[in-house]
Amino acid sequence: MARKFLYLIAILIMLAIAATFAYRLFGVQIMRTAMVPTTEFVPQPGVQMSAYAEPDMWVARPDKAVDNPALWTPDGYTPGAKPEAAVFFIHPTSYLERASWNAPLDNQEANDRAALFLRGQASAFNEAGEVWAPRYRQATFGAFLTDKAEAEKALDLAYGDIASAFDRFLAEAGDDRPIILAGHSQGALHLTRLLREKVAGRPVAKRIVAAYVVGWPISRSTDLKALGLPECNGPDQSGCLLSWQSFAEPADTTLVQETYDATTGFDGHPRKGTAMVCTNPVTGAPDTAALAPANLGTLVPSDDLKTATLTKAAVPAHCGPNGFLLIGNPPEIGPYVLPGNNYHVYDYTLFWANVRADAVRRLAAYKGQ
Repeated sequence: MARKFLYLIAILIMLAIAATFAYRLFGVQIMRTAMVPTTEFVPQPGVQMSAYAEPDMWVARPDKAVDNPALWTPDGYTPGAKPEAAVFFIHPTSYLERASWNAPLDNQEANDRAALFLRGQASAFNEAGEVWAPRYRQATFGAFLTDKAEAEKALDLAYGDIASAFDRFLAEAGDDRPIILAGHSQGALHLTRLLREKVAGRPVAKRIVAAYVVGWPISRSTDLKALGLPECNGPDQSGCLLSWQSFAEPADTTLVQETYDATTGFDGHPRKGTAMVCTNPVTGAPDTAALAPANLGTLVPSDDLKTATLTKAAVPAHCGPNGFLLIGNPPEIGPYVLPGNNYHVYDYTLFWANVRADAVRRLAAYKGQ
């Protein structure tokens, strides 16, 4: 199930980043040749919880005052003076090499890309909470272009690191501190497993302010019960889950929809014919619409991706009938728009200021319970 959806996302991202012309000529095979590892999967010992006591095992954590990408903010914003929540953020795929099925923890390029993702995504939460974002031996990009058994093993290895990091996070964050969980793409996939195995039905579930499972399809009828959190039905609700997938119009969601329809939900039943969770990040509610003036700010990155400016009222948003978030005419936000007007890469940055306000608002609701 996971590989099928990530296979599609990998194809789309590859098209957007580097290979549009080559893909049109040679199709998926050229990407497999270029990106799928040809080496055998090498089993590796699990990273223990104790390893995550070291600051270097984290892209971001509260005691990293220097070079902490999660503390970045655009002009006019600053991190919270006394952020009350603890945020566990799982970054998306940043390892693109084929030398191994999983990213080495010290791979500089992958770590630099992860830091970029945190500046544009995890930074939205630094007013509500202190951000912990672990380094993990993520599955390489090419693992999502194949049905080899090694790909599943790579995902399992990556999740093992996430699970150990989460245990350390819980130990350091405090026994009664409110928690925000967030991830994107591969990070959101691991977050769904983390919710099932480490949160649902456990005491920690009562401390969850919200879970932002972004850039990943969640079926209302086959997935939510296993995740242990209800869908967020309003902007002032806590202890709930948000999810969206962004497309400009005209939107061609065929590939994503067909892939979703071919997968099985967490309850073992087919997802085909089931509605996806679609949270409008502008309104904080499902299946709602908002005009562009309600968008508090979209991050528009600089050419070198090292910084960004915040543009208000850049895009509207409404949930379409098939569960995708539609943002109107294609905005000029960067070069990584995927085929079909798929703005997957920009799921957070399109609504950065609204996500920020959403987290603060849900934290207030949690405290008021």
